[in-house]
Amino acid sequence: MTGEKLRSLRRDHKPSKEDGDLLAPGEEEAAAAPGGIFTGGRGSSGKGGRAGGHRIFSNHHHRLPLKGGPAAGGTGPPAEPDKCPAHFPVHECVFKGDVRRLSALIRTQGIGQKDSHGNTPLHLAVMLGHKECAHLLLAHNAPVKVKNAQGWSPLAEAISYGDRQMITALLRKLKQQSRESVEEKRPRLLKALKELGDFYLELHWDFQSWVPLLSRILPSDACKIHKQGINIRLDTTLIDFTDMKCQRGDLSFIFNGDAAPSESFVVLDNEQKVYQRIHHEESEMETEEEVDILMSSDIYSATLSTKSITFTRAQTGWLFREDKTERVGNFLADFYLVNGLVLESRKRREHLSEEDILRNKAIMESLSKGGNLMEQNFEPVRRQSLTPPSPNTITWEEYISAENGKAPHLGRELVCKESKKTFKATIAMSQEFPLGIESLLNVLEVIAPFKHFNKLREFVQMKLPPGFPVKLDIPVFPTITATVTFQEFRYDEFDESIFTIPDDYKEDPSRFPDL
Repeated sequence: MTGEKLRSLRRDHKPSKEDGDLLAPGEEEAAAAPGGIFTGGRGSSGKGGRAGGHRIFSNHHHRLPLKGGPAAGGTGPPAEPDKCPAHFPVHECVFKGDVRRLSALIRTQGIGQKDSHGNTPLHLAVMLGHKECAHLLLAHNAPVKVKNAQGWSPLAEAISYGDRQMITALLRKLKQQSRESVEEKRPRLLKALKELGDFYLELHWDFQSWVPLLSRILPSDACKIHKQGINIRLDTTLIDFTDMKCQRGDLSFIFNGDAAPSESFVVLDNEQKVYQRIHHEESEMETEEEVDILMSSDIYSATLSTKSITFTRAQTGWLFREDKTERVGNFLADFYLVNGLVLESRKRREHLSEEDILRNKAIMESLSKGGNLMEQNFEPVRRQSLTPPSPNTITWEEYISAENGKAPHLGRELVCKESKKTFKATIAMSQEFPLGIESLLNVLEVIAPFKHFNKLREFVQMKLPPGFPVKLDIPVFPTITATVTFQEFRYDEFDESIFTIPDDYKEDPSRFPDL
């Protein structure tokens, strides 16, 4: 397995707008996790049925959903926290493992509904180890990309429980639902691109961190975007980026809206003169390897809370203070301070052995000092299912009548670390910028395979002050922020050849295993 492939396996499975997120669902199947990568050799089993073996530290659930909006409950009646079990008949029969009754209810009831603790029926089936119920729900396309009140998805709970077959089934369904989401949005996206004028846009990324030594290795990147008709080309020098390392190169991403979905996205390596078509399908071996990674990784949830967010005008001057207004590139902009952003992160590792944890810590320290994955002597080890947690002794009535925010824990005993960090940011809004935020979002949606572009798309979906954000600070990982500057914009026309693969480039289907 290559280092690039290992990076791909640190993907997270992002939540949708359910659970109050302001962020749009991710279109790509998964994205990089925020904790870097750990690898190790073979190991023995740990205590309590925890599997040993190799460890790739892939902080799961990297995406930073923005909390504070109204909660969505999927289909069916809204979840009312009035402690009446009758409001959640599907949840009740899943809790009790009543597959026959579930089969009858599933035809008429909403299976994406959340109960008063934010759990969907799929959450409960996974946490309680009711596999027949879980597979029945998945067969009826129960949503996988959804978080409960604690910020955990069914996949996260499956990793904790440790049943390999269940983790694999959820991962496959997640990818299927992600592909369907992309296909469903494609006509709307192409229509929006067609209506948008042709333009050239240049933006600069500058990454910073408060972690000692880390800022030395963080990259910067100048991105150039050409848009013509329903075609987009993005030129960049940043191939891959985690919070511990980056890979540089000379890349071009080309999106051809006229091509079939499977042929529409191509990445060019301009140094090697090769290209690769980006497919969202994965082989059986790749899926199994990703399951190994998930089973040997911390489960991670990070949420950017916007409940108390405010924007205040930035001031300038020593004696006579006045609102800060200055040019960013060619555009006059008003500067604002962003207050009230809180990054809430949770990390779980009840499914890991002590050996896993120690090995990963050592590897993270090596990476932070400039080491790389290839030096870690990685040898894939197939992770086995863990010994199931103790049988559940909580009744349905006890569970559903529990106070909101204090749901009885189901599944393996938690080993969880929580932290909160206040995030301070500055944003410059220009009324002169020719492009609207909605138009920018449509472009960013096309180039979503870039993880840091995904973060930019998420952030600008907040309710911002008037204008266009020509310069802004955004959280990319819990320890890293990026300053994004829109330096140039002009409406223009281009030679169509820049949206095609050069004749002298050769196809290399495995050049970028993580795309």
